[in-house]
Amino acid sequence: MTIDDPPVLAQPDCVDATGNSLCKLVYEVTGQDWLAASADTLIAKPAKILLIIVVALLVRFLLHRAIRRITRTTGEGALPVALRPLRERTGTVLKEVGERRRQRSETIGSVLRSVVSLITLSVATMLILGELGINLAPIVASAGIVGVALGFGAQNLVRDFISGIFMILEDQYGVGDVVDLGEASGTVEAMGLRVTTLRDINGMVWYVRNGEVLRVGNKTQGYAQVVLDLPVAHSTDLDAARAAMKDIADQLRAEPDWAEAMLDEPQDLGVESITAEGIMLRLRVRTTTSDQWRVARELRLRIKERFDADGIKTPPPYGALRPDLGSGSI
Repeated sequence: MTIDDPPVLAQPDCVDATGNSLCKLVYEVTGQDWLAASADTLIAKPAKILLIIVVALLVRFLLHRAIRRITRTTGEGALPVALRPLRERTGTVLKEVGERRRQRSETIGSVLRSVVSLITLSVATMLILGELGINLAPIVASAGIVGVALGFGAQNLVRDFISGIFMILEDQYGVGDVVDLGEASGTVEAMGLRVTTLRDINGMVWYVRNGEVLRVGNKTQGYAQVVLDLPVAHSTDLDAARAAMKDIADQLRAEPDWAEAMLDEPQDLGVESITAEGIMLRLRVRTTTSDQWRVARELRLRIKERFDADGIKTPPPYGALRPDLGSGSI
């Protein structure tokens, strides 16, 4: 080597030992032996960790976007089959069904997005810990043992959460529905993954664990049917009584204030039963879920007034038919 030749830099140990291209590149750029030797720790690992975070966020974003698109499409879907024959008379109920479907889709989408976020965060965290050189085997083993212990000790809690998820996915009921859950019935005020909150007609609040719900009777899903059983005396002209009932129901349906509440033409079902006390006539009216009770009350009131005006008598009290049974008899 002559005096005019440039000095040759000594290769760092990392290049001599492993032939690390990153180490060599850093050394050629900076000329710092210590920086080249620490290239993996200071550059490669942070870059990998950053890449893991970026990929996790990108996957989470894409999955959230797909979930939002799917739930939005579900929420704006076609009319349920049960309501298609009532398309022309279901202006109000269509709004209720559409709003209910939208709320259900949002709830399902929220649950799915939470699950996706949890999974992506867990996977990304494990990959980052692996890049930092932390042995994951003891952590995974410990988590498995803890999971088994919690599974045995919290079986009811797990069952409640799983039941809550299926209730939401299957749209068994939602907030505002009037339901019968067996032990308790009333209006749903809150619905969580573990507990459903009901308020009954007396104002009492019930907290029902989702895992304890074996059956659900929903009185406000889709549409409702008001069934009126009206007793009349044996001597009643049944044709006149049935005509009066049907006429009152048709008049109510023709009024603007009640037209949207009654979805179909009232049906006179005739004689439901005959007993020693009297004859039971049945009338059925299909209504919106929110108006079923006020329609039933209004029909009872008007039919009673019509029966009184037409001289149609109801059966006398049971004690009046048996004079031998005093008021204190059992």
